[in-house]
Amino acid sequence: MASVHESLYFNPMLSNGVVHANVFGVRDWVTPHKMALLVLLSELGRAGAQLGLLERRRLNRLLLPLLQGPDMALSRLRAAIEECCPQLASSVHIRLKLMVEGELKDMEQFFDDLSDSFTGTEPEVHKTSVVGLFLRHMILAYNKLSFSQVYKLYTALQQYFQRDEKKSGADESDMELTNPEELDGKMEKEELDGPLRAFLTREEEISCSGPLSQKQAEYFLSQQASLLKNDETKALTPASLQKELNNLLKFNPDIAEAHYLSYLNSLRVKDVFSSTHSLLHYFDRLILTGAESKSNGDEGYGRSLRYAALNLAALHCRFGHYQQAELALQEAIRIAQESNDHVCLQHCLSWLYILEQKIFDSCVLLEHSVNKSLHFGLPYLASLGIQSLVQQRAFAGKAANKLMDALKDSDLLHWKHSLSELIDISTAQKTAIWRLYGRSTMALQQAQTLLSMNSLEAVNVGVQQNNTESFAVVLCHLAELHAEQGYFAAAAEILKHLKERFPPNSQHAQLWMLFDQKIQFERAMNDGRYHVADSLVAGITALNSIEGVYRKAIVLKAQNQMSEAHKLLQKLLIHCQKTKNTEMVIRVLLSIAELYWRSSCHTIALPVLLQALALAREYSLQYLASETVLNLAFSQLILGIPEQALNILHMAIEPILAHGAVLDKGCAMFLVAKCQVASAASYSPQKKTEASESAILNLNEAKTYFAKVDCKEQLRDVLYFQARLFHTLGRTQERNKCAMLFRQLHQELPAHGVPLINSFK
Repeated sequence: MASVHESLYFNPMLSNGVVHANVFGVRDWVTPHKMALLVLLSELGRAGAQLGLLERRRLNRLLLPLLQGPDMALSRLRAAIEECCPQLASSVHIRLKLMVEGELKDMEQFFDDLSDSFTGTEPEVHKTSVVGLFLRHMILAYNKLSFSQVYKLYTALQQYFQRDEKKSGADESDMELTNPEELDGKMEKEELDGPLRAFLTREEEISCSGPLSQKQAEYFLSQQASLLKNDETKALTPASLQKELNNLLKFNPDIAEAHYLSYLNSLRVKDVFSSTHSLLHYFDRLILTGAESKSNGDEGYGRSLRYAALNLAALHCRFGHYQQAELALQEAIRIAQESNDHVCLQHCLSWLYILEQKIFDSCVLLEHSVNKSLHFGLPYLASLGIQSLVQQRAFAGKAANKLMDALKDSDLLHWKHSLSELIDISTAQKTAIWRLYGRSTMALQQAQTLLSMNSLEAVNVGVQQNNTESFAVVLCHLAELHAEQGYFAAAAEILKHLKERFPPNSQHAQLWMLFDQKIQFERAMNDGRYHVADSLVAGITALNSIEGVYRKAIVLKAQNQMSEAHKLLQKLLIHCQKTKNTEMVIRVLLSIAELYWRSSCHTIALPVLLQALALAREYSLQYLASETVLNLAFSQLILGIPEQALNILHMAIEPILAHGAVLDKGCAMFLVAKCQVASAASYSPQKKTEASESAILNLNEAKTYFAKVDCKEQLRDVLYFQARLFHTLGRTQERNKCAMLFRQLHQELPAHGVPLINSFK
């Protein structure tokens, strides 16, 4: 189930997606790249009405990232301009060439002419516009340069232009040596990639070898922070981002927000030491620079301290250091109480619930937190509390309708306050709850709702907010639902999409890794390839130890290692009862009952199954309850009371056929056929023939289900049973066909000494 506490981290950088950089020691200055931008703006003003509406629109969209972003090579700048307007790119190149090949006075004259852009009754550029502010900053920075600095700038401009000329000459010589077909393919690829897109990702081209200006640093930090939150795949890789941040801090060590971004980056790779170091440095710099005091008065110093302690507690809790987290949280509570900071206290209360949840289940703190959050006008925190409460009560077995009513109330808060992120979390929560209760149709509906909704939710820097944890959770459930219905190709496509959206080094990659391993495991077990399934157990255990132990026991049971499987299941049962993992307790009990069947201890299996049924009904796990009833029916069949087994089957088969996996549907229909044949033993010959015909129809349906998931062992059992029935009815041709198919499968999957009819699944 989706974790709803990921957003409880206090994130001072992401207020409306903007980095509040309070103190930067670096002002704007003129660089060769900015000179090229000034030439571009000058030529854009000269072109005027000659540019078409579409070209002007493209250029306007290009200007903002160019003005805010870091310096780039002239070749890339030209490529970006050429995509919008080739004629203007040529004019910029010619103008730069004339300036570089001329004299220093040409550059001086260029800056003098820039001031004319603001003159006249209808100036080309307004002073307060984005472009106007950029021009004024550059003119002011140029006028403050000494003569030697002006000369160095002119020399740097010449080198900047000459590097581009050399690169262009090398590219032309390469083009001459390339055959036309390869050249066409290369040009098509470049057209598809687009220079602007390459600029925006700029994995290779970001170069902070020199200090960034204030605006460039703000843009870089805000863009990367927003990408880390909403679309991690489009952000720089952890190593590249850390390199750029180190460069940034080398020239500007007091930029507090850079330390916070370094903290977020370290969390991506689960580096405890670096993340703690960066977090502490962030609050140290915030206090030393006086940024908090300026924005919050005398209270700013204490505010930094208590939020530093709160973030430190959240960090330790994330890495499982609960004792250290509790100490840090106590410190944050003490400082917040001294300062009478109710907002900080509510965050502390939420984290206190999370820490105490590790020790014992208590809803008191959470309910108190929700009420207080609503009282102090904190809808975000109140909604997270409601969803945590719903999650806890789902595990406690509360009715689904009450949980959905509670989530509906939280959704009202989301829509009222436009909390789009929490809308996603709520929908993912509903998907997980319906899956827990075994209602796959409802889970599928909720998953598709979230996928449709996210495609319409645009956030900062042109990113679609579809790479969050909620999106990953829903897609994983969707892949598992498709695999359960036998649509393995569709499940593989979804997993492929997940791998692209969440690469292995991303923080939510473990979700799809676990589901991928589980789907592969189920396929291997269905196909009778137990050695392959056994090799997948290690991967599952690394991601989820409980699931790994359970799957290991299943493999041992399939390999007829009954004593080893029983020992493992007993240990797992004790552990799950202690941790109150009811769903796994029921699954373990069903597996233990199957072990008793295989050992011909049918009477011992009955109390185990009744215990599982009582738990499933107590915790409203309808699907598991139906599965347990099927197992009880099989026990009754083995014990010689097929009529009673057939009666209770009618209670359980409807939920299985409506919401069950294809394998479970096949097993249910196979069991119905067995019960029909067994109960017809005392019938008259005519009724016995009718019962056999009905059983054959059910076996055909079961065979279709098993074929869909490629379950060869069950197919073999169905064919064996069908051949016996056809033989009884005297239908020789159908009997021989089933016998031939059975022989083929039996040679491929030899029996392990277990009677073919003596297992339910």
